[in-house]
Amino acid sequence: MTSSGMRRDWSPYKNWTLPTTTTLAAWPAAGAPDVAEQSNAVARLDRREGSQEPPYYLPAADEVALFEQCHHNKLAVMLKGPTGCGKTRFVEHMAWRLQRPLITISCHDDLSASDLIGRFLIRHDSTVWQDGPLTTAVRNGAICYLDEVVEARQDTIVVLHPLTDYRRQLPIDKTGEVIDAAPGFQLVVSYNPGYQRMLKDLKPSTRQRFVALDFDFPPADREAQIITQESGVPADTAHALVALAHKLRALQDRGLAEVPSTRLLVATAHLIARGIPIKRACQVALVSPLSDDASLLAAMNDLVDLTFP
Repeated sequence: MTSSGMRRDWSPYKNWTLPTTTTLAAWPAAGAPDVAEQSNAVARLDRREGSQEPPYYLPAADEVALFEQCHHNKLAVMLKGPTGCGKTRFVEHMAWRLQRPLITISCHDDLSASDLIGRFLIRHDSTVWQDGPLTTAVRNGAICYLDEVVEARQDTIVVLHPLTDYRRQLPIDKTGEVIDAAPGFQLVVSYNPGYQRMLKDLKPSTRQRFVALDFDFPPADREAQIITQESGVPADTAHALVALAHKLRALQDRGLAEVPSTRLLVATAHLIARGIPIKRACQVALVSPLSDDASLLAAMNDLVDLTFP
């Protein structure tokens, strides 16, 4: 409900993403500066026009049913899996399926608690409070998705704790307000347990507040199906790309820090579908993004030549 008693219609906003640097509320509070007038932040609204079909997601197991039960029981969810395996698409799909708005925050080292909760802004001769994306999600019953959450500072992550237990509250120290989460609010976080765990990790006191769903690259047939669906390339091309990806993933033992993801395969397939020669598409979209090491690049390009003679 708005301050005037009017209910806001959230149905068009199935996937609302906010850049991490924003201090802008997804829906400005009464008296707050309008989105168009903000000079220090940009809000992006993603709508899927025309079709009522959900964002494409091919389930691997029972993750859809588990997420629905977590949402029903007001449980926070942690998604663990390698880069580009479908974690973000899964959240988009579930937000559509549950008919909840989705606010996405990409975490980084400089993300502060104020970036999440909000801050006072100077407007003309007065000071106004502006909700951050987390506060906006709590007030409006949205799904708040923190992507790569371990990249955020520990003192920032701590503000999530009251939202992940029986309290489901967000204290705002600067205003003295304690907000009860609106019905439908859910906190979802994700991270890559591979390379990130070697550098930083979540504290046990944080990890144990979430239901953890493990993700990985899909089996070959399913991955090929995803590539065909997303890009429109023929099935045989999709299967060949997956076969190449499996060969490249085997190079992880030879020093490849990150293996090719399903996302990279889809990007490569998009180029092929638009007429770029297969080998050239593989070189620029699949091989080059993975490494700058000359020997590794040569080995990967050899595998491309073997797969697409």
